[in-house]
Amino acid sequence: MIRYRLTCKNCNNFFDSWFSSSKEYDKLKKTKHLNCHYCGSIKVEKTLMAPNIMNSKNDNITTTKDKKYIKIKNKIKEYQKFIKKNFDYVGDNFAYEARSLHYDDKKKSKGIYGKASIDEISDLKNEGIETDVIPWFHNEEN
Repeated sequence: MIRYRLTCKNCNNFFDSWFSSSKEYDKLKKTKHLNCHYCGSIKVEKTLMAPNIMNSKNDNITTTKDKKYIKIKNKIKEYQKFIKKNFDYVGDNFAYEARSLHYDDKKKSKGIYGKASIDEISDLKNEGIETDVIPWFHNEEN
């Protein structure tokens, strides 16, 4: 796992994000799947960061950070388990299915989850269709 400090070129806010590797960041950036947490813009860039060097003085800090990371990761896994149990997976058809539910008078009682691009999510929000983006772990190794 690698953590990058990101900046939004649109609203000038900074935020941190975790990636499985630097190649994963590059892949997400290239496919325009990175967006600002504040304004939704895809004009997000990495900032300069100093590497974290391990020594006896900062072992406790790193341990604390690792514990926080594990706690957050476990919370995300809980959310995933809840979502898988209570929502229907629609895969890459998320935008289409979300519109179908939104505009159909006979709404389903069960929600949906799936994959959508930043542009699709932006379009849905502009249409007044409520969506949320959450991080998703695809296997036990992450």
